[in-house]
Amino acid sequence: MHTLVLALLLLAILGLLVPTVQRRMRAQLESRPALLFAAPAALTLLFCGIAAAADAFSFSLALLLAGYTFAPALVAFVQGPALVKRPSWLDLVIILMLWLPLEFSLGEHLIPKPAQGFLHSVAYGVSILLALAIFLGFRALPGMKYNLPHARDVAYGVAGFLITAPILILTGRLLGFIPPFHAPVHPPAGGIARTFGVIFVGTALPEEILFRSLIQNWCMQRYGSTTGMLLVAGFVFGCAHLDNGPQPLPNWRYMILATIAGVAYGKVFQKSSSVFSSVTFHALVDATKHVFF
Repeated sequence: MHTLVLALLLLAILGLLVPTVQRRMRAQLESRPALLFAAPAALTLLFCGIAAAADAFSFSLALLLAGYTFAPALVAFVQGPALVKRPSWLDLVIILMLWLPLEFSLGEHLIPKPAQGFLHSVAYGVSILLALAIFLGFRALPGMKYNLPHARDVAYGVAGFLITAPILILTGRLLGFIPPFHAPVHPPAGGIARTFGVIFVGTALPEEILFRSLIQNWCMQRYGSTTGMLLVAGFVFGCAHLDNGPQPLPNWRYMILATIAGVAYGKVFQKSSSVFSSVTFHALVDATKHVFF
């Protein structure tokens, strides 16, 4: 059941890449702004149904999810559909409302331990779908680059990896963050490809939508596509890794390495026409660390 649920959430997220779907969603939300609240209602019911199937449902959890989904939608609704000129500070508040509860695992204590990992992944899917409904549809935030990549976008991602990977490896070794290189024993090509695919959809895609399409894009739409804004966005990405292991927390080693990577991902995002350029770059970095270090 777990794999099927996550696959369906992924299909819903990828379905919003279709230009016709995006245009119709924007047109409907612009003509009938109150339709925005259909998104949090549907996503809350979906999460509660999945939690019930996983024997993890409680009314406290349902209330928490309703607050998590309806609050950012309400803030967006107050501003109205489509940007006037540039994103507002309230748009940043919405982004933080979608990100920080997941970053700090809010409500984890309400979920039985065996279901926590699965429902955390479901919550990420809910968050991304709601973010896309609000910013891709309702607020029509420009510069998100949420569209299918061209060959050049994939090339940017691969080139970014080839240039940056040696820097990340050297820095990671000097910091004691990553162990020495080890070649996998008889690595099956299918296994490496599967690792890359899981990282691509499970880590790189949601993180790049959040940190590049939303956070970095908000900074640059509001203050300009400057090096300063690129560094700020990269630093935010780095700080988001302070609470990640395996080293003791706060993990400053991971923060430094993630900041360097975040700036590189952000530069590739700037150069490309699709967020999937930096998603490819991100997935290559994480998969390399997982397989070879």
